[in-house]
Amino acid sequence: MSLFRDDGVVLRTQKLGEADRIITMLTRGHGRVRAVARGVRRTKSKFGARLEPFSHVDVQFFARGSELVGRGLPLCTQSETIAPYGGGIVTDYARYTAGTAMLETAERFTDHEGEPAVQQYLLLVGALRTLARGEHAPHLVLDAFLLRSLAVNGYAPSFGDCAKCGMPGPNRFFSVASGGTVCADCRVPGSVVPSPQTLVLLGALLTGDWETADACEARYVREGSGLVSAYLHWHLERGLRSLRYVEK
Repeated sequence: MSLFRDDGVVLRTQKLGEADRIITMLTRGHGRVRAVARGVRRTKSKFGARLEPFSHVDVQFFARGSELVGRGLPLCTQSETIAPYGGGIVTDYARYTAGTAMLETAERFTDHEGEPAVQQYLLLVGALRTLARGEHAPHLVLDAFLLRSLAVNGYAPSFGDCAKCGMPGPNRFFSVASGGTVCADCRVPGSVVPSPQTLVLLGALLTGDWETADACEARYVREGSGLVSAYLHWHLERGLRSLRYVEK
């Protein structure tokens, strides 16, 4: 029997029995972890309030054996709040729907429990912090998070040079299957021709150029969100349920 301590973000919760919950979280050191939190659904439980989606917490786990992820679910025995991002997210519909899509994306990109995913974890913490503070429009924060999540998982799209032959950009065509913008010679069936401003916006979101992103017109933001969604769905092989509720 072993004790493990880690910090993580609560991705979702599930009811278990009459008073317990299964907590799914993305942790810094152990990747995605599912654990049982006893008694957290009781009205007097202060412990449960700390283990809600969007919460950034320091958690202690109790597991049987030398590994945190094993045959049985570990117990979550202690929890301390690092940052209650939910307070700045759940009261605003646009932030809430964008944040929910981020949590679902983070879970989908960490489908193997117990495998560290530090870059994905740090991206999620930073995105939730930005979202909760209202520093930028929620849909822009979401698209930036989706693009960077794709990048750290090996699916970085190209918004300038040709994704197939490397021809220097700008290039006119965009192909989800090819990995981003493509030149006229590499164009494949199904390619689209987005506005140049849209490609500039997406490049800015990927690199963190918020001055450019914040100044972009709404029509280019909508077009960019469509491309990001299509690109994400292609690589995840099925869509995110939460994206359909995101305000654009």
